[in-house]
Amino acid sequence: MALTTQQLIDYLKETLNLDDGIDAETELFSSGILDSVAMMNVIGFVEETARIEVHPADVTLDNFDTPSRIVQLVENQS
Repeated sequence: MALTTQQLIDYLKETLNLDDGIDAETELFSSGILDSVAMMNVIGFVEETARIEVHPADVTLDNFDTPSRIVQLVENQS
């Protein structure tokens, strides 16, 4: 199953109780919106939803700082 940007944004809003100001280009980690514990939850959601394995080497700001970058990583692994 593919992961969409909207699915990820909905997850962030609903599960992690983030406000409505989240969009595809919102910086999640470098801005401090999410911390390392939240990152683990996001990785778990991504792996379960997209049915992929996120390798530790892929967990970087380049890949995980915005919802659009996360979805791009998933698309590149599918």
